[in-house]
Formats: sequence, structure tokens, C-alpha cells
Amino acid sequence: MTSIKEQAAISRLLSFLHDWDNAGKVARSHILDSFIKANQGKTAPELEQEFSQGGSLFLVRLTTWLRLIYMTGSCLDKLLKSIGIFLSAVSSNRYLKEFLEVGGVLTLLEILGMEKIKEEDKKESIRLLQVIANTGRKYKELICESYGVRSIAEFLAKSKSEETQEEVQILMDSLVHGNPKYQNQVYKGLIALLPCASPKAQQLSLQTLRTAQSIIGTTHPSIVDCVLKVLCTMHLEVQYEAIELIKDLVNYDVCQALLKGLVALLIPSVKETSKPQPKILNDSSVPQFTAHLPVFLQQAAAAKAIGVLARSNTSVAEELLHQRVVHSLMAAMGNTDHSNSQRQASLTLEYLVQMFPVVEEHVRRSMGEGLYQLFLSNAEDLYMKIDSIQADILAANKVNVSKGCRKFLQAPFPAEAESHRQGAEQKPDWQEIGRLVQPESLLLVFCFHFVLQLALQGEVSLELKSIFFFNFENKKQFKKFLNIIVFIHSFNKNVLNTVSKPVLGLRYAW
Repeated sequence: MTSIKEQAAISRLLSFLHDWDNAGKVARSHILDSFIKANQGKTAPELEQEFSQGGSLFLVRLTTWLRLIYMTGSCLDKLLKSIGIFLSAVSSNRYLKEFLEVGGVLTLLEILGMEKIKEEDKKESIRLLQVIANTGRKYKELICESYGVRSIAEFLAKSKSEETQEEVQILMDSLVHGNPKYQNQVYKGLIALLPCASPKAQQLSLQTLRTAQSIIGTTHPSIVDCVLKVLCTMHLEVQYEAIELIKDLVNYDVCQALLKGLVALLIPSVKETSKPQPKILNDSSVPQFTAHLPVFLQQAAAAKAIGVLARSNTSVAEELLHQRVVHSLMAAMGNTDHSNSQRQASLTLEYLVQMFPVVEEHVRRSMGEGLYQLFLSNAEDLYMKIDSIQADILAANKVNVSKGCRKFLQAPFPAEAESHRQGAEQKPDWQEIGRLVQPESLLLVFCFHFVLQLALQGEVSLELKSIFFFNFENKKQFKKFLNIIVFIHSFNKNVLNTVSKPVLGLRYAW
């Protein structure tokens, strides 16, 4: 038999439910205000005590009213917050199951697609979906099975509130973690968001893609094209996230396609640069802007990304050289229509010239001594100092560093040469070496090779070796010869094992 206190509590619950059932929209709005104020942050046992073990009776009324009025949007924010108190309470599994059984997830997803509903109401819907997703794997799968990824991604692209978009990113990040059955679906949804018109949505999608990519471990073929197209953005925060993702993608099987695509962006196609300008841009009374700005923004971003990749990974830098990146960078430096393209391409080329002697030789020969010295003096500001003729020289260059010099991009360290030799001694290809040096300098190469052989056998004094090493016109000439000689000796195991560390150290110090 129930006690007097229990009977009083039950009586209060019945009275409360009766008031709710008979109240109109305004009265129900006041009831919800009081409920939110009194029960925010309570646990499930505390809510049950508040409702005399009848919390589910009030929750079912809230969910029923939600399904009736969500299309109109009246009192929707308060209604969703009240349901959120039940779902987010500690030990609220029972409430969550009851909400899902009546189609709660589908209702929340439908709210995201309704145009008449306010942004704030949709944000509350996203927060409820976050609560459901964070409960466990089967609930994430339920959201995905209800076509949730598509609805959430479309809302992220269309949302006008950055705060709401950040809430959506949290939800997408939750769905990609601990959801092996549908993580690929989330991954593809994020890729599909990259071409959208919202810069914030692009930025958040790129951030989440980096996380998803590390979880999934494999790449989708469309990701390269989508990421490269994002580089045409005018928003630096989006460009930054795109470059960060590109840095991650070079470690996957799309590396070759990605590098090839970046190099191709340095020289826009004729079709892209020959589009007609709007008539207003030809009006002398307004500032003259180029109609090709997105293409040139993409060009500058590609040059910047190539520089970042080259500095972070030497093997990537070498692969870029085989893609004729030097030719393309010099062509971008000649693009007088966009100064940032010239600046970014010049900075990247400066690094490659400093890193690879063979690049230095080709660039010097192509530019000419005057322009090359101007380039060395201040690569970043070169675009402000060159004239139209010099710009044409850069744009029309025929540099091809990749042809016939794969082995000479960098002389290998002894350990690297040992692995390349695979135990078999080979003879250096003197004809190939001769193509890399001037004919009048080839005799010095043979002499240097001969003296080094004698030095390693102890038949030449240290003084004579020192005199010979530094009897060159300049350090660059010596560095070039030393690169070739170290390469030659990498073919001879006995000589290689006796090459002194100071000689190799001298080559890399210079």
C-alpha cells in the first residue's frame, strides 16, 4: 500500500500531465520554460524522483508534440532543449530507447532539411544527434542507416551560422570514430562537401577529412581532384587546411597523381585563361580586375603547396623534379597578371636551387647571368624588379631537369649507395657524366678522380690533396665536381668504404 507522500507525488504528476494535455501553445511554452529552468543537468534518477517514477510519461508527450509541430517551427527550440534534458541525463538509456522507438532520429534529420525552421532550432537538433551518436556504435549506425550522413552534410553546406557549422563538424567527427561499418560513407560525404560554396564548410570538411583519412587508411580516387579544386579559394584559412591535407595525402597511393596535378596547376590551360571578361571589367571608370583570378589563385596556392612538400620531404622534392616542376615554376614566375603566383613560385624555386646543384645549373643557363643574380639577391621580391622581356624569358623557358639526370639530383651517402649497388660492382657511365658538365671541365673531373684514388691509397700527401681540393674557380664548381666524384666512387665497394668522412662532410657543408 502506497504511503501518503507517494500518493501526494502521484497526484502532483497527474495534475502536471493534465495541465500539459489541456494547455495551448502559450501555456505549454511556459511549462517548458519552468521545466528547463528546474531540471537542467539532472541525472535520470533525479528526473524520475521529480516525476514520481513517471518521467517517461512526460517524455512521450514531448516527442508526440515534436512530431506534430516540427514543420511549423513554433516552440521548437524549447521543446528540443526539454527532450535534450532527458537524453543527456546520466543513466538515460531508457529515455534514449523510448525516443528512438518513436522515430526520433528521423524527425531530427527532417528538421535539418526544413527551410522554414530557424537556424537555432536546427542547431538544437544537431546537439541531440550528437548526444545519440556519442552513446555508442549502434546508435551511430542507426543515424547512418537513416540517411543521416547526407542530411547532415547538406545542412553543413547550406548553413549560414559558423557556430552551427562547428556543431555539425563535431557530429561528423563523432560518426567517423568507432563506426567501421559506415566510416567510408562519412568519408565520401566529407569529400562531396569540398566543392560547396561555403568557405567555413570547406574548412571544417578538410579538417575532419584529415582525421577520417588516418582512420580509414585508404584513399578515394576523387579526393585528389576535389582537393586541388579547393586551392582556387580566396580564403586563406581554407587554403591552409587544403595544403595540410595534401601533406597527409602524399603518404598514400595517390601521391603520384597529386604531385602531377599540382605541377599541372602551375601552367593554366589556354581554355581557362582565354575566357571572355565581363563588360563591366573593360570599363575604364572601374578598377581593372582579371577574370581569371580563381585560376591564378589556384596557381599561387599550388606553388606554395609544392614548396611546403619539397621542404618537408626530400624524396617528394626529387619526384617533383621528374615531373618538370622547375619548368612550370619558372613559367609561373613569368605570370605578370598575378604577383602572388610569381612570388610563391620564386620562393619555391629558390629552395630547389639551393637544394639541388643540377637545378642551379639549369636555372642559371635558362635565366642568363643577369636575371639569375637578380633572382639570387632577393627571390621573394623578384616579381617587382623584372621587366616584360625578363618575364617573357621565364614564361617561355624550356628547362627540363628531369631528362637524363635522375642519378645526379643528389650524390648518395655511403649507406644509400651500398643499398643501391646490391652487392655488384659497376662501372661509372662517363658519357652520362660528360653530359652534365662543360666539355672543357671534363678533364678536371678525370684529374680529380685520379687524385682522389691516389689519396685513398696513401700515395698523395695531405698538403697536395688540400691544394687540389681548393684550387677551383669557386666553391660551386668544387661542389659540382665533388657530387660527381662521390657518385663515381659509390660503384666501388673497396673505395667507398675508405672514403674519409671529411670529404663527404665537405660536400654536404657546401
